[in-house]
Amino acid sequence: MNKQPYYITTAIAYTSGKPHIGNTYEIILADSIARYKRAQGYDVRFQTGTDEHGQKIEQKAAEAGVTPQAFVDGVAGEIRRIWDLMNTSYDKFIRTTDADHEKQVQKIFKKLYDQGDIYKGYYEGMYCTPCESFFTESQLVDGKCPDCGRPVQPAKEEAYFFKMSKYADDLIRHIEDHPEFIQPVARKNEMMNNFLRPGLQDLCVSRTSFQWGVPVDFDERHVVYVWLDALTNYITGLGYDCDGNHGELFETYWPADLHLIGKDIIRFHTIYWPIFLMALDLPLPKQIFGHPWLLQENGKMSKSKGNVIYADDLADLFGVDAVRYFVLHEMPFDNDGVITWELLVERLNADLANVLGNLVNRTVSMSNKYFGGQVRDRGALEPVDEELKETARQTVKKVNEKMEELRVADAISEIFALFKRCNKYIDETMPWALAKDEAKKDRLATVLYNLVESICMGASLLEAFMPDTSAAILRQMGGRKYSLEELEQFGLYGEGKVTEKPEILFARLDLKEVLANREAAEEAAQSEKQEEEQTSGAGEADKEEAGIDLEKKEEITYEDFAKMQFQVGEIIACEEVKKSKKLLCSQVKIGSEVKQIVSGIKAHYKAEEMVGKKVMVLVNLKPAKLAGVLSEGMLLCAEDAEGKLALMVPEKEMPAGAEIC
Repeated sequence: MNKQPYYITTAIAYTSGKPHIGNTYEIILADSIARYKRAQGYDVRFQTGTDEHGQKIEQKAAEAGVTPQAFVDGVAGEIRRIWDLMNTSYDKFIRTTDADHEKQVQKIFKKLYDQGDIYKGYYEGMYCTPCESFFTESQLVDGKCPDCGRPVQPAKEEAYFFKMSKYADDLIRHIEDHPEFIQPVARKNEMMNNFLRPGLQDLCVSRTSFQWGVPVDFDERHVVYVWLDALTNYITGLGYDCDGNHGELFETYWPADLHLIGKDIIRFHTIYWPIFLMALDLPLPKQIFGHPWLLQENGKMSKSKGNVIYADDLADLFGVDAVRYFVLHEMPFDNDGVITWELLVERLNADLANVLGNLVNRTVSMSNKYFGGQVRDRGALEPVDEELKETARQTVKKVNEKMEELRVADAISEIFALFKRCNKYIDETMPWALAKDEAKKDRLATVLYNLVESICMGASLLEAFMPDTSAAILRQMGGRKYSLEELEQFGLYGEGKVTEKPEILFARLDLKEVLANREAAEEAAQSEKQEEEQTSGAGEADKEEAGIDLEKKEEITYEDFAKMQFQVGEIIACEEVKKSKKLLCSQVKIGSEVKQIVSGIKAHYKAEEMVGKKVMVLVNLKPAKLAGVLSEGMLLCAEDAEGKLALMVPEKEMPAGAEIC
């Protein structure tokens, strides 16, 4: 039996620079929906990509001294790296500089021109370069761009225009007849009341003031304006052909089930895009969801404000799944969410380390302690068991309902409600007390079985949102991922065995340490930037070594110093930390003990170079997880004024474990 197709897209990311965590939220949100739809049995097609043309790109490339193509190649590569780092399962990454896309854009433009929907004229108005949009004086807000709030400049040029008003009434009727078309409802009301009902102006669809765009093949002074170019990616990425010779993917997956976009570009997707599709005589997408923004405490993230947080930096500090959890859980359905370092640490400690991590750890530990890791239901039931089982069985129904409404944060909350109920069940049944009475051994086994089964059910649901964590929990439980249909039952685990030693899923974090690590990362990034900006070619004879003055820290006493234990360690193995561009993981022999230490030195040392080195180690540093990997100490390094690092090594041969004093 053929699966029902489901086509989901994100907005394509603009290649003006590295995406921050607010931009990255969208791909994580889309991935969670795509994964859940696959679990429901759909044949999912998940597309994302990059928007690579326009005046802003041309200007940035010129400032960088490279061609526009070289500029977008670099940025598109960085965007894709971050999408991959965040473990997103897209099927297609389209670039608007792809030759097949550009060819179809030219054909679409010509088709719309030939049928009279596009005509040549002149445009005069106020132009916002960052948004690549024209506005009339009446549309400005305090004389600035109504979308981004930046200054605008008067502009006049020859241009081609699309007759938007020709299709406006048809679009109004479609929106009224399909209340699910624009979500949330507030976005629909905004489009209807502010744009459609007052009447649409014709839309500028070409430019002559810059050249970095898809050429209009019958009038090469013009390039296709960004929105006609960018929006058509949703069909060209499926193999749409303007001549009617569509590919199999287009025939299978169009119309899209869901366009997932930021609320700031909802006008382009709910007005311009549907009208373009009407003109091409194509079905409209089934739903367009304008998600809210993820904000810093002082407002929307921007480089000019200096409040940008990047996903890869967060992943290095907290791990990928912790970042996925935070952005998905903290974003309301239709209001903006807030991200702060303090809130990140609070959520990780309270929800991930305490509610989830502690639950898994306790269950594995008790199963090993009392039954050698064996898990089996011995049928010694009590009334309290049924409440846990019913909570577990009902969770999948509640999550299905929330996901159907795209209320992803609420869906995750339902899963964690099950984990919280498991913790309460431990308090109610008190396995440690049951273990003291041999006559209650069957009851103890039943309690632990109920816990393992409930945790496996929750972990199976968690896969769409935290895939690596889901797999790690199931591995520790000795269980398998249940299908959504199976999750309506209780008791599928049968008999099994938990892992012999519980793994720490999420270590508790100290806010002061996190903030210190963040500051160190920011300083390292600044040093790296300064190093890149320095001119090369100065001879060694021209360089004069200078001392480095550091800001003095508060004085400490000898007692403070004596708390730190420094020893010589020998690195016996080292490897790169997956999904991190900064970290190496070393196995360090210190006396008869081997410690695992994660260090942000990948830019300065290759993993194979590290093996065999004798290094100086702070051995009694509190363990912490970096990018999901446990670190049990710190390697000491020196750093010069340019941010280059060098491991501190003993001057003479010393044995591993020698004290540094």
